[in-house]
Amino acid sequence: MKVLGLMSGTSVDGIDAALVTITSLGSADDSGDLLQLSIDHHAEFSWPDELRSRLLGAVAPAEVGVAELCALDSLVGQEFARVVRSAAAWGPCDLVASHGQTLHHAVEADGRVGGTLQIGEPAWIAAAGPPVISDLRAADIAAGGQGAPLAPLLDALWLGELPTAALNLGGIANVSLVGSDAVVSGDTGPANCLMDEQAQRLTGAPFDRCGRLAKQGSVRHDILERLLSDPWFQLPLPKSTGRDLFNSEWLHSHLQALGLAVSDVPGADLMATLLELTARSVAAHVAHVERLVISGGGANNPVLKERLATLTNVHTMVSDELGLPSAAKEAVLCALIGFLSAMGLPGTVPGQGGLQSTGAPRPAVLGSLTPPSAVFARPISNFPRRLIITKRSS
Repeated sequence: MKVLGLMSGTSVDGIDAALVTITSLGSADDSGDLLQLSIDHHAEFSWPDELRSRLLGAVAPAEVGVAELCALDSLVGQEFARVVRSAAAWGPCDLVASHGQTLHHAVEADGRVGGTLQIGEPAWIAAAGPPVISDLRAADIAAGGQGAPLAPLLDALWLGELPTAALNLGGIANVSLVGSDAVVSGDTGPANCLMDEQAQRLTGAPFDRCGRLAKQGSVRHDILERLLSDPWFQLPLPKSTGRDLFNSEWLHSHLQALGLAVSDVPGADLMATLLELTARSVAAHVAHVERLVISGGGANNPVLKERLATLTNVHTMVSDELGLPSAAKEAVLCALIGFLSAMGLPGTVPGQGGLQSTGAPRPAVLGSLTPPSAVFARPISNFPRRLIITKRSS
């Protein structure tokens, strides 16, 4: 089956698309098939500047009206449809798996998730051609889970032959500890979102390229300890979060508690402190593994990678070294979820204490199908036991 995965993350820096071919290599018993996933093509498609600004302006804690939410839902769907039409040049596909754009992830004070909102009306996308599986998180939340992160599905099937920490550094950081019977996973806190906001304020650039500004600064340990004292960091995995919590208002409130304003802190020192916040909050959850495999935009920050390698004291690599382009990982994940959903199979994996990795007490088939009448051949009927990833040779 050929699946086009579409993803726009918390950084809202573009729509990632990956066309993959998923085939079954069979199974000698009933333990599940060995799957092969070939990455045929992948690319990032830029958001129109005005729409990106409107999306960033709609993310909590911003307050927007229902008319704006309705308009954004259609506009995002139309942009995803534009990507589908552009990706048609790569060849036909059987299914589109669309994550949409997260605007809100409702985490209660005790860590439970009450709901999540990803926009991007799938009817617009389906009008561009193939059927669409969308709304990938809601079924897990309805089953009692966090709905995020969903990456453990891919990480466990792909990297589970060795004790591994798979880390994605997008706007928010999430980690999957795989290689044992029970997968431990969750968001660890901000990755790039706070640094990106401050880079925009200080330099006008969308991010701190290669961590250059952070490298020039010194960590303000008074600020760092105050930020790490936030109760969210004390919650155990699995847990999830988003820009709803980690945003400029969150940073300002903690600085105000120290009698500081953002302008009181030298820009390089603030960037160094925020980078250290990311590294420390990740390292707190990485233990008893043989390797740390990094993906996402933060994989391009050598200063952050160096701090992670030092703090975790494990062999650190980028997912590209294992055949999965870092920039394509989340789109590939969406494609894999879409494939399993079309097979009627769950999109979560076993975690600790008899729960799923998301904390749900039962597995859930993820997503909704548009149009509902679409049907697919089912090359597998049992949950797969392992995934081999290959990249199409050029």
